[in-house]
Amino acid sequence: MPRKAAHPEKLAGASGTRKPSAGATSAKPIRHAPGKADGTQAELMRMTLRACLIARDATFNIQDLLTNSSRMAFLAIRDCEKELDQIERTIDEQLPGAITRVNERKARQLLACLKCITDLERIGDLVMGVAHRVQARSGQLPESDVRYLVQMSAIVRNMLDDLHRGFVSLDLETARKVLRTDAELDRICHALFQRHLADNVRERDSLGFDVLLMAQALERAGDHAKNLAEELYGLIEGHTLRHSPKRTAAQ
Repeated sequence: MPRKAAHPEKLAGASGTRKPSAGATSAKPIRHAPGKADGTQAELMRMTLRACLIARDATFNIQDLLTNSSRMAFLAIRDCEKELDQIERTIDEQLPGAITRVNERKARQLLACLKCITDLERIGDLVMGVAHRVQARSGQLPESDVRYLVQMSAIVRNMLDDLHRGFVSLDLETARKVLRTDAELDRICHALFQRHLADNVRERDSLGFDVLLMAQALERAGDHAKNLAEELYGLIEGHTLRHSPKRTAAQ
């Protein structure tokens, strides 16, 4: 069944349920009032946590689409992608004003929100791209390919689930776990590419080409989840892992 992200304040450590409702209003513009800087910051952070759950639910629904060709799953993924776009627009609009009214520590948290929503919106786009490719096929994908793609989407979903919990609890071990998990996603993607490239029968098969593009999209979604883990690490430790020669130390 399609799933929907619940409100993060009710969610510490919980998993999602149904698909997002069309026209969801969770990303309504925030009305600023004097002395409300803390409330604005908290709302932007809640929206970012919600976006993490929405991206997670998109990856859950892609599994349903791959295995059951579910029209409802496709619509749920589309709703997730639209809601992520709306949240990103709202944060882009509201954050510049909010960041001028807080101290340095809170400013870092707001900047983390901005970086995270960029990655989460991109995950939504990548999953939507996979969904469009599945929908464009006239027949069912081969079972062997579906197994690989479902396994990859499940890994991305679990990474996002872990990241939500990690940001709620500021858990450093969760960030490390997600960073380690990305290597497993890369391994599966590489194995799928190797299998297709070694199969001479599929040398000119457009279906095989589509499968590889889907795998590449899911692998890139995992890269964006890894970026989120690095942002979580930096939020806790006070320094970034990005562009660092000792990046593997946290893994």
